[in-house]
Amino acid sequence: MTTKFSDSDLAQMQSLGLTPDDVERQLANFRRGFPKTVLIDAATVDNGGILRLDDADINKYATFYQKNLKGKRILKFVPASGAATRMFKDLYAFTASYFGIDYTIPKEFPTVKEFLEQIRTFAFFDDLVACMAKSHADFSDYMNRGDFATVINFLLKEQYMGYGSLPKGLLKFHRYGHTQRTPLEEHIVEGAEYARQSDDTVHIHFTVSPEHRALFRKKVTEVKLFYEHSFGVKLDITFSEQKHYTDIIAVNEQNEPVRDDEGRLIFRPGGHGALIENLNEQRADIIFIKNIDNVVPDWMKHTTIIYKKVLAGLLLHLQEQTFKYLRLLDEGVSAAQLRAIEKFAQQSLRIVLPDDYAQATPAQKTQQLHQLLNRPMRICGMVKNQGEPGGGPFITLNTHGIKSLQIVETAQINRKDPQQEAILNNATHFNPVDLVCATKNYHGRYFDLRKYVDPDTGFISKKTKGAVTLKSQELPGLWNGAMAYWNTIFVEVPLATFNPVKTVNDLLRKEHREG
Repeated sequence: MTTKFSDSDLAQMQSLGLTPDDVERQLANFRRGFPKTVLIDAATVDNGGILRLDDADINKYATFYQKNLKGKRILKFVPASGAATRMFKDLYAFTASYFGIDYTIPKEFPTVKEFLEQIRTFAFFDDLVACMAKSHADFSDYMNRGDFATVINFLLKEQYMGYGSLPKGLLKFHRYGHTQRTPLEEHIVEGAEYARQSDDTVHIHFTVSPEHRALFRKKVTEVKLFYEHSFGVKLDITFSEQKHYTDIIAVNEQNEPVRDDEGRLIFRPGGHGALIENLNEQRADIIFIKNIDNVVPDWMKHTTIIYKKVLAGLLLHLQEQTFKYLRLLDEGVSAAQLRAIEKFAQQSLRIVLPDDYAQATPAQKTQQLHQLLNRPMRICGMVKNQGEPGGGPFITLNTHGIKSLQIVETAQINRKDPQQEAILNNATHFNPVDLVCATKNYHGRYFDLRKYVDPDTGFISKKTKGAVTLKSQELPGLWNGAMAYWNTIFVEVPLATFNPVKTVNDLLRKEHREG
């Protein structure tokens, strides 16, 4: 089935870097849907799917990282696109329906009640008071009169503080006496602690939305010298945006392209999985990946810093062994060496050998092992499940019959299947997005990361626009299908390393307060 597009449609696609064939593939995915991920088992410490390190291991790998930094380029990669609108969902609902009746707040808006009671403790409070004063509005007066909706509007609306439309990375999260820090600044401080190269350079790359890029640049200009002097580092901070050629056409419930009021096709960003294109452009020996909102004040950073070094040390240790074995496979190996490499692949890299491997000839085994070892590598921190929504570590079977360790989102799982639901319920750990990656091969050349994506692991969701229901499609997630064919090791990390801010009231938790 081929869709007929007009000349203006084709010109629109071309402006995005898309071809008609690209769009036809997207439409085919809508019609066909994406297969659900088949879970074989939850990855746990007990079954060897997750590695638990003891104190000796922690010291060993942290030390290994520090000793092997010379000459290595290190990068922090921080997905930071998107506005903070969802952080303030409850506040928006409150301002849309509150009519000044105090007694309804505790009952109908308990989270707003908590927010208002604690408003003076937020890091952005002083800015809110100053913003109101500029408009000749007295904060205390409005609070005393119960005009809470106006106070919240000063915080959220674009003509005032604009917190509802700013990116999370530029909101004030943490207070340090009379100063405050944004998540962008907390990532700079983290980078200075564990991503400092031997020449004292710290490379940090933020992926941002086009409309926010200038704001991020402005903030970096304001704070760069201060943090360079404070930590004795040279900061190299760069930005990129999702590529337009990863945008995906929107369709209606009949899977037909939807148009805007001017008759143009509607395209939407392809989700965070599109960032594999951005990651593919980065040049580094070690890449730390962590979300923009998972930051803590300095008094809480120690555990995060230690475990980042531990994960990176484990990565370098396993990469060193992998490269040694790949060179051996190139030269030719004995039966004993082949068995040693098999053992390393299975026990250290957690690779599941193909079902037909045991019947293969030595030459075929050599070829298979070489192909399995010569891949990008990632170490993924996993925290014990505390009921957080989102992905977790599983042993899966893909559409090609390959078993592997994967991070799987709940939406990818067939929850109508009792067996799959049981496996999901047996999961012990959660994905906090705490990755350390190696993207070079044993010849020192960079992998083309786009070759290691599983295109069968996308998502389709429905959204309402006016009276029309739109279907949108997301590319395989960055740490899900976009890294499906990487060599993956799951490591248990402390819960203290995972403190995301999903709602504004999360900033009231002790982990985000002054020590």
